[in-house]
Amino acid sequence: MLGYYLFFLGIPLVLGLVVQGWLKSTFAKHSKIAVGSGLTGAEVARRILDGNGLGDVPVLASKAGPLSDHYDPRKRTVNLSQVVHDGRSIAATAVAAHEVGHAIQHATAYVPMKARTAVWPLAAFSSQVWMFFLIGGFLITNLSGTLFTIAFILYAFAVLFQIVTLPVEFNASSRAKEQVAALGLASGGEQEGVSKTLNAAAMTYVAGALAALLQLVYLFLLSRD
Repeated sequence: MLGYYLFFLGIPLVLGLVVQGWLKSTFAKHSKIAVGSGLTGAEVARRILDGNGLGDVPVLASKAGPLSDHYDPRKRTVNLSQVVHDGRSIAATAVAAHEVGHAIQHATAYVPMKARTAVWPLAAFSSQVWMFFLIGGFLITNLSGTLFTIAFILYAFAVLFQIVTLPVEFNASSRAKEQVAALGLASGGEQEGVSKTLNAAAMTYVAGALAALLQLVYLFLLSRD
């Protein structure tokens, strides 16, 4: 049991910490390099939105702190953390363009994004309750197998959400790189920095999905005991 725990939970944890460290280091490095266009992240987002016929999508400053950047498909708003919204760096350009990539996905009915949106309510509910069944499986001996199985099924929906998220995030980054190049928002050398920032961010989703998948396998093994 200890061996299972170390392999299926320990290794993903270490991998996640390494990738998070890489992202923070990459973001910090390119946050210190001013972009030649002189545009803030908010201005970059606005130009890409307008260039794709999305002038009705507002760009808002998020109050949730660093790395809170996101696109809200319900309100159709691009929300940028203060350092990205007001930043005039390569990193700010990359992140802003990425979030607008999601807005473009929404506007073009990108299928993986629609699938993620459909899965989200069940995945959110499952993420909140699966642990209670897992703990119950450890505490209630005569029901342990059944409770572990329920925990496995619930957590599977959360894992499905993580997996469906991968093509959505990679595609948003791909769109961001294309838009930055097409609209001349970064020079050739700066585009390399944009790419590195987006690649580091994408790997956090890969690490998260891998960790979730291995934990799902661990739950499956528990349900079989």
